Amino acid sequence: MQLRLLVILFLVGSILGCSGSSSDDDNPITKPTDLEVTVDIVGKNAENPNGDGSGRITVNFSATNARSYKVSFGNGDIKETTSNSVTYTYVGKRTDTYDIYVSAYNADQFISKSVTVTIYVSPALTFADEFESPGAPDSSKWGYDEGTNGGWGNNESQYYTTRSENVIVEDGYLKITAKKENYMGANYTSARLKTFGKFDFTYGKIEVRAKLPQGGGTWPAIWMLGSNFQTETWPACGEIDIMEHVGNELGKVHATLHTPSSFGASLNSGTTQVSNVATEFHVYSAEWTAQKIDFAVDGTIFYTYNPQNKNANNWPFDKDQFIILNIAMGGNFGGNIDPDFQQSSMLIDYVRVYQ
Repeated sequence: MQLRLLVILFLVGSILGCSGSSSDDDNPITKPTDLEVTVDIVGKNAENPNGDGSGRITVNFSATNARSYKVSFGNGDIKETTSNSVTYTYVGKRTDTYDIYVSAYNADQFISKSVTVTIYVSPALTFADEFESPGAPDSSKWGYDEGTNGGWGNNESQYYTTRSENVIVEDGYLKITAKKENYMGANYTSARLKTFGKFDFTYGKIEVRAKLPQGGGTWPAIWMLGSNFQTETWPACGEIDIMEHVGNELGKVHATLHTPSSFGASLNSGTTQVSNVATEFHVYSAEWTAQKIDFAVDGTIFYTYNPQNKNANNWPFDKDQFIILNIAMGGNFGGNIDPDFQQSSMLIDYVRVYQ
């Protein structure tokens, strides 16, 4: 009797064990199929194909038999979800292209699909002067160069002062005026403002909206100089000339780079013709990245500096630079001064730096 009972129990156990194994084999985990992925870029339209600058996107996805999803945003960030969409915000303050990968999972079974998107992230405003307070320029933002300093190395004829006759904020503009007058042994006066010791930056976009002076011999400039110029003397410190204009060539705007490999009459220069430079405002800008520097007038790029093999000789532009605004008179670049010249001003509506 006991032996018969043991045999019966063994047979029942064997049957039940075989039944369980058969159930697992008959119901394998199903791999997801038909994965669909779309990306909505916030603010995308015909004028802003890469979005409104917020960097925000929504990734939508669905797949048959999927229980969860994993989304890789192409920059190292990953999100996992059981829903059919995720929102995400890119940072970086520039336009970049990303490969977004979405994987649909059912346990350990999965399929993946990628979508490529280009996203614009608007840079932050890190420096601005709108010149709204009348009187002397804001001393927390601007200092001055004064004197002649031997013509500043270019045989210029002006004496730079801090007088209101030469530099003042009025009617919402910074007004730099070059004048014909005998002053401290010079025949002309003007002003040169700088942000040295107050603001400098590495990489970003600078925009200056200005109306230029006119008259033979005027030489207005919007430019930048390496903040290390006292230890890395020019041109090793690097110079970025965003806008230079010569009154003897009305309307011809120059952008130039000065480096150890090319300086003075540098070969690294571009020009564009701008109408009404002395009667209308234009936006002069430079967008500076680790790869290149683009120069533009009113948003239209006219010159790009981008040496392929960057080194200290051709690319000293990986360190801070500060901003300079001035009108020089005559000199090697300004040329002959019109004997009938009396005075003329550069009006600057704003200076803005985005990073």
